Amino acid sequence: MSNLDKKLLFSMSVAPFWHCGRTIRGNSIHTSIALIAVLAMAVWHWGISVLGVVGLSALFSMLTEEFWNKIMGRHSTLNDGTAFVSGILLACLLPANAPFWLVILGAFCAITFGKMAFGGYGANPVSTVCVGWAMIFISFPIYMDPNAMLLQTDFIDPLVRLKYFGPDFMVNSISFTDLLLGRQIGGLGTVQNLGIILGGIYLIAKGVIRMEIVVFFVIGVLLLGGILNICNPELYVNPFYHLLTGSTLFCAFFLATENASAPDRAIGMRLYGLAGGMLVVLIRTYGIYTDGAPFAIMLINLLSPYFAMIQPKPFGVKQ
Repeated sequence: MSNLDKKLLFSMSVAPFWHCGRTIRGNSIHTSIALIAVLAMAVWHWGISVLGVVGLSALFSMLTEEFWNKIMGRHSTLNDGTAFVSGILLACLLPANAPFWLVILGAFCAITFGKMAFGGYGANPVSTVCVGWAMIFISFPIYMDPNAMLLQTDFIDPLVRLKYFGPDFMVNSISFTDLLLGRQIGGLGTVQNLGIILGGIYLIAKGVIRMEIVVFFVIGVLLLGGILNICNPELYVNPFYHLLTGSTLFCAFFLATENASAPDRAIGMRLYGLAGGMLVVLIRTYGIYTDGAPFAIMLINLLSPYFAMIQPKPFGVKQ
């Protein structure tokens, strides 16, 4: 046998794969574009200082990722844009006038403990943004409370009124139009519902996020909220108020759909979204937190591997 035959005998090659042309960097760019409407509404309501919080969060998210890449001897991953997007998403969960040290600490915790500790993008089992948010939310509740930080505003926090005064008091205090236009106290980007919807539709149209997760997340909120409201309308609010208050829609479009921590099969995505929406209502109704939507995201992230195991099938096999 000739040397050429021996080389051919032990040669291995990979079959060509067809892919849709999307890239991580491309998804990051589309997500950044989708957030423009959200940030524009935030600036409209809270002023130009919002951009300082967003910029600082994005900058230190990228610096933290680059720092750990250097420490671990890895090549730079800043080009994929995921750290930049994580910084913007984290800023959206913060009060509009969050102190600079809180923004920096949140960005550091998000990237360090929510991303790099697991090996980087794609390896994190729980949303990077939610990890950073949870750590500073538990550690510094006063500075993370928009009601304590945003004192010079005529807006109200509908979830606080719902929690402590009941549904009638909240319904009489704020309209659906105000909720849609972001005229409520909350995270600087999480309550800008009109911008969130527009940005979310853009991401779905571009194929960046899966519509099943978003739709069933919304169904989960409306389903459980509607059941409670039907059982006792004097105690439980109209489910559409749950949908348009706090960070519900922001979590549905931007956090629940993170590729690394969400299932990728149809049934799994539907159950994942449904569980997330129902957990939002449960946490708000029976928990100690007025919003709790980011906590719901973290819980379904942990359940994601189990949802992904439902009805597995080899690639290319027809049902």
